[in-house]
Amino acid sequence: MEIEEETKCAVDVNMEEGEENWVVDVKTEEEMKWVLDVKEKLGKVDTIKEAKHWKRRSIYKIPPGVTNLNKKAYNPQSVSLGPYHKGEVHLMQMEDHKYRAFLHLLKRSNKPVEIYVNEVKKVLPELMEAYESLDPKWELDQNKFLELMIIDGCFMLEILRTSTGISNDYATNDPIFSHHGILHFMPHLKRDMLMLQNQLPMLLLERLVYVETGKEKKQLEDCLNKTILKFCWPSQRLPDIGPCLHVLDVYRKSLLQDPSKKKSRDLKPNTKESTGDIIRSATELHEAGIRFKVSKTRSLKGITFRGGVLSLPVVVVDDATETTFLNLMAYERFHVGAGNEVTSYIFFMDNIIDSAKDVSLLHSNGIIQNAIGSDKAIATLFNSLSKDVTLDPNSNLDMVHKKVNDYCKKKWNEWRANLIHTYFRNPWAILSVVAAIFLMALTIAQTVYTIYPFYHSSG
Repeated sequence: MEIEEETKCAVDVNMEEGEENWVVDVKTEEEMKWVLDVKEKLGKVDTIKEAKHWKRRSIYKIPPGVTNLNKKAYNPQSVSLGPYHKGEVHLMQMEDHKYRAFLHLLKRSNKPVEIYVNEVKKVLPELMEAYESLDPKWELDQNKFLELMIIDGCFMLEILRTSTGISNDYATNDPIFSHHGILHFMPHLKRDMLMLQNQLPMLLLERLVYVETGKEKKQLEDCLNKTILKFCWPSQRLPDIGPCLHVLDVYRKSLLQDPSKKKSRDLKPNTKESTGDIIRSATELHEAGIRFKVSKTRSLKGITFRGGVLSLPVVVVDDATETTFLNLMAYERFHVGAGNEVTSYIFFMDNIIDSAKDVSLLHSNGIIQNAIGSDKAIATLFNSLSKDVTLDPNSNLDMVHKKVNDYCKKKWNEWRANLIHTYFRNPWAILSVVAAIFLMALTIAQTVYTIYPFYHSSG
């Protein structure tokens, strides 16, 4: 009878009652190999190194559980930037234009291509680590990844510069970089450039511009941020937003930046308690006596409630709004430390918008600018944006929720609102109330005048 050789491996386990020794039988070579592999990896567990690894990551592959809700919102339709969508058939048409833009930038900079290659190669490991779930094929052929980064990075720089008027040495009938291209193609390219899966690390753009200009890091940072902001917000003031990870991060920070630099108590997270209440719709709030007003800032954090007035920033709703907000929320969802301000804003807007009536009310107060058509379409958009969204209970809008709900619970505010809505809705109603009060005053005066002599003579 053949006796199978057994390998024993002793493991010491500290229990609450004291030390206890366990003996585990490992009967096969495969099991033993796996045990030794686990032990080797266990010795390499280092929290500090893990933290550094996660810190470098900034561009994420969105899982099917999220993309299935709205596939078009996360997948570029005109151009692929970076490795995730490289080679997709419907995006191949733009590849020739990308290479042509690369050649234009090289010629204009008057620098040899080798310098660009060497400079980007220095940070290649960091660029690769910026991407989550990078396909192993890029690890196997890093030269291909290097080529991808340089060409896509130069193309993005040319898009930013051409559309903002910084430079344009292309033919006047160029299909992408002419006035015609800026008018008809740039809006689609901008939408794709604000998708989370279609980002390029800011480090890459900084290295490319450094080769051209020789500027220091702080200058490169400011220059790129201002160019991106001008591309996203052509007619608005450009705030100083500091270091950013990619174009989507720049755009997000610009939405949250308050040019006035004033901080409000309403915007501080409530770390002690959370209301858990769902705020009423805009129509219901209006009926409860709350008035709506345009906030003094365009920052999405600029939602405040004081003295029965709910102030909200202006939001322009167009064809790109849904896609952009979904990608901003996906970024907040997957990037640890990004914050949850955009998600909180969308959650708040979804609460106060239930129907077309709510949109109409906010539009009449200048808060919503409708560029997509019907009020019902906007209501549907905001209601769909918050699907599968997890809200931080200590979000920066929690205190606003609490103040609004406390205001609505006071009966006097509701009675006063009913009085105003019933009797002071239009000028004729106001005149009728004033006339009624005047007639009542006359009647009282006449009665007093009539009975006064009687009591006076009796005295």
